[in-house]
Amino acid sequence: MTAFPEVSKIQYEGPDSDNPLAFRWYNPSEVVAGKTMREHLRFTVVYWHTFRATGSDPFGGPTMLRGWDDGSDSVENACRRARVAFEFFEKLDAPFYAFHDRDVAPEGGSLAETNANFDAVAKVLKEEQERTGVKLLWGTANMFSHPRYMHGAATTCNLGVYTYAAAQVKKALEVTKELDGVNYVFWGGREGYQTLLNTDMKRELDHLGRFFHMAVDYAKEIGFTGQFLIEPKPKEPTKHQYDSDAAACLNFLRSYDLTDHFKLNIETNHATLAGHEMMHELEYAGMQGALGSIDANTGDLLLGWDTDQFATNYYLTAQIMLVLLKYGLSPGGVNFDAKVRRESFQPIDLFYAHIGSMDAFAKGLKIAAKIIEEGALQHPLQQRYASWDSELGRRIEAGQASLSELADVALQQGEPPVNESGRQELLESVFNRYIDRA
Repeated sequence: MTAFPEVSKIQYEGPDSDNPLAFRWYNPSEVVAGKTMREHLRFTVVYWHTFRATGSDPFGGPTMLRGWDDGSDSVENACRRARVAFEFFEKLDAPFYAFHDRDVAPEGGSLAETNANFDAVAKVLKEEQERTGVKLLWGTANMFSHPRYMHGAATTCNLGVYTYAAAQVKKALEVTKELDGVNYVFWGGREGYQTLLNTDMKRELDHLGRFFHMAVDYAKEIGFTGQFLIEPKPKEPTKHQYDSDAAACLNFLRSYDLTDHFKLNIETNHATLAGHEMMHELEYAGMQGALGSIDANTGDLLLGWDTDQFATNYYLTAQIMLVLLKYGLSPGGVNFDAKVRRESFQPIDLFYAHIGSMDAFAKGLKIAAKIIEEGALQHPLQQRYASWDSELGRRIEAGQASLSELADVALQQGEPPVNESGRQELLESVFNRYIDRA
């Protein structure tokens, strides 16, 4: 039985194709900048939006038609859903997938039953991984949906909830290892506060740091060698998230001596909610050796919340790929943390959405590679900082100059040399030219 009888394995047909069930730009075996597109992009389908989203919103109920899903929380239904998911991964030719524990397996009447449910579905996931060759990019624990986590998980005021969260992460790590997961992600969905009137922020952050150290210790204990990732997000659902952006996350990791164990999973929609562009968050993480993975989506700038839309804008994907080519992405990937719109309710829409975004990132990769190959932005950048390539500039950057020395230079120099133009508009026009040329 097939859940998608009208779909064969998606093939590359080239830019002139009008087939909505074919790739126009994503050619997995095409070599760009020394690696294949498959190696560069490491596309990942996320289980939660693709196979658990219902289309419901605060103003209306579910809309999605999912004939394979009977709507129950049974293990049988979860196993059937898992096999359908792998049919989708295989036909889409996606090399990776990712999940939260509660995406794939239902909660039971007790922690022991919940763990048993997870084990039962994990067995099916492993069988399907072996059958298809699709790999688990990362696993994680959903510690934000259940009412027990209303005050947070690792930052909760309730010790009993904290211990439950620890047990949940322990199990999620074990299953991620069993499925050969390459990474393990923490997203602090409730790790933050609504008001400081009832919050001991230092104590909560201390507890969070301790929680992460326990996770690192347990990973070593069981032999899990995957990369730990933290995903920054500034708001939703709390007023203030402790992992609000890349800078906040890195400051936290340094403060609690965790920088050797964690990198960041950066999301476009989260970056814009934090008041940043995606390039800023990627560059900030990358320049400090902390860029591990990305969530490939976008938000609607007219809506001030996390809409998790599929990215199809070549300008956005090219900007992202400029940074990823600079710093690399492995062991993470390009994760489609994106959901079809409530009105796109038929199963076929899942293919249209993923194909369109995979093509957009492939096109962005080609644009970025061409810009880098031809040095279109590098020469202006070098010119802009040319004064720093002087002997004095090099000595300052090497920490070999003092304020007194610089003051003497300034006295001798007088008024500084005239500034040169930043040429922003010219560079934006240059960038535009490559949209069509690549």
